[in-house]
Amino acid sequence: MGESPRGHDRTPWGRLGQHRSSVGGQIRLRILALGLTLLASNALWAAQAHNLILFVPDGLRAGMVDGKTAPTFARVRDEGVSFVNSHSMFPTFTTANASAFATGHKLGDTGDFSNDIYSKFPIKSSSGTVTSFLESDPVLRELDADFNHNYLNEESIIALARAAHYSTALIGKVGPIAIFDVKSLDERDGEPRTLIVDDSTGKDGGAAPSKDWRQAFERAGVPILAPTRGENGNFGSFQKPGTLTPNAAQQQYFLEVALKVVLAQFKAAGRPFVLVYWSRDPDGTQHNQGDSFRKLTPGITGPTSLAAIRSADDALAAIEAKLKELDLYKTTNIIVAADHGFSTISKASQSSPAASMAYDDVNRGELPQGFLAIDLAIALKKNDPAVKLFDPDRGNEAVDWTQRIHPSRGNALIGTDPSAPQVIVAANGGSDLIYLPEALSPKEARRLGRVVTTALLAQDYVSGLFVDESRLGKIAGALSLRSIALAGTAVTPHPTVVVNFKSFTTGCERPTICTAVVADTFLQQGQGMHGSFSRADTWNFMAARGPDFRSGFVDHAPASNADIGMTVAHLLGVTPAPKGSLVGRVLTEGLLSEAEAKSPAVRTHTFVSRPSRGGLKTVLKAQSVGDAIYFDAAGFAGRTVGLGTE
Repeated sequence: MGESPRGHDRTPWGRLGQHRSSVGGQIRLRILALGLTLLASNALWAAQAHNLILFVPDGLRAGMVDGKTAPTFARVRDEGVSFVNSHSMFPTFTTANASAFATGHKLGDTGDFSNDIYSKFPIKSSSGTVTSFLESDPVLRELDADFNHNYLNEESIIALARAAHYSTALIGKVGPIAIFDVKSLDERDGEPRTLIVDDSTGKDGGAAPSKDWRQAFERAGVPILAPTRGENGNFGSFQKPGTLTPNAAQQQYFLEVALKVVLAQFKAAGRPFVLVYWSRDPDGTQHNQGDSFRKLTPGITGPTSLAAIRSADDALAAIEAKLKELDLYKTTNIIVAADHGFSTISKASQSSPAASMAYDDVNRGELPQGFLAIDLAIALKKNDPAVKLFDPDRGNEAVDWTQRIHPSRGNALIGTDPSAPQVIVAANGGSDLIYLPEALSPKEARRLGRVVTTALLAQDYVSGLFVDESRLGKIAGALSLRSIALAGTAVTPHPTVVVNFKSFTTGCERPTICTAVVADTFLQQGQGMHGSFSRADTWNFMAARGPDFRSGFVDHAPASNADIGMTVAHLLGVTPAPKGSLVGRVLTEGLLSEAEAKSPAVRTHTFVSRPSRGGLKTVLKAQSVGDAIYFDAAGFAGRTVGLGTE
């Protein structure tokens, strides 16, 4: 048999090799075509997808926005969508509402029940306390690790946007800003993560920008080290007033980061972006202001608070101006949503044993920080003389309230042994959380629950109780945690009792502008607080404008911060996979789609507990749209602003 001509291998594998070569060329061509298609698709997505900015003016009351006090917020509201029936999550605290923005879920699912919660595990980064203050990057990092690296137990919408190739950044107040993407607190150079810039940036344990972002800071001439609040951080004392200065220096720093670093980088990247900007003002200034030292009027409507509102308003105006300069304004949706409302602090009580005692740092006759814990310890001690009160924020040292001492942060462990307490108190401000340990037997939990709730019902500063009925059964005078969406799939410990404090109007024409609230806090009467179930605290400012929102539309349907989270997800085209069912709704009536522009049907509800032995009934006023429910106000008749009986 002769030799085959060169180049014509007649063997089967030769033909196979030729076939493979041909197929390989076809595959390469297909891959190239697919790559070009993907590039075209990405280019089309980048051209069509809109940017989004969520601007959170912390503690901005809806009724304070007008053309004089806050012209930028007023213009966004008037030009775009005005959500006039807006709602904070209750308890009306910062990190709690950050969790709703971040996930679109209510607190029964996120487990971020207040700024201070019972973490179950000692938090090493916070002196080993089990009552953690969540406005801290190290605490959030550690808490997240303790609960399987997802203490919220739900997906972060910002993290989903980051995975979908949006450029992402979080700027502003320490604590709530990191909650939007807690995992990005970890330093992982080389891996995509969201930029986080807050009070602790550049400091030990704080958020640290990646290498690429550090280079961007250097190019812009902006330092990475965040400044302190300076004089704005002066909260005064029982002998002297607090600050008369808004949070100027820190606000200016965050603005420079947003304008000179972040928006410039976003423009250069050429991808759609998401920016959350959390302005500490007016909240920080309203808390610390010295305009109303020990007086209920003007309270948080004095000149310093008004200047703080204007400072936040000016920040949004500067961001809008930069968007226009970069030719990004027309393609950017801007949502303005405060986390909660605000009230003026009252320290008065005629019934509290704690208020009748003397302390070294409290004006005589006023409620000390930790009054709830002291009053509960006194009640429990009547049944068991061995009961003591321990301070979890000071190494569990015993607190002898008869010796002019109160808990340092209001938190407390009550029982005979701080390592196995009977009752845990997480003090927060306008409401407090009470936990009964899971280790208690059902019988003992019910017994203690009745002692605790009976003691609380006797106090004039209480206005409404909410209890875990799965552990305590039905309690006369109280509604269930389930009734206010606090019973869900959360992995952090659920409170057993949530205590709402009394609120009342100081006499102006619009009660929600001049509401005072009894508050468990170190701050003084006349300064500012939130956290209660009054309409002054649940009514936050909310508005939106941009290419996906209707123009000049007033939305009378109820809206909540969980709805903002779900609406953000909808606009970004990301779909979270929920573990819990306590989700917000997409605010479709405010969007441009004609099919979705109809205002939804709204129902109103009033829920009333059976009366306590003294005749007290917890009343809850709510609204609903389909399955979504919104809480206006709750408490005892005559003790909560917004119930219609104040």
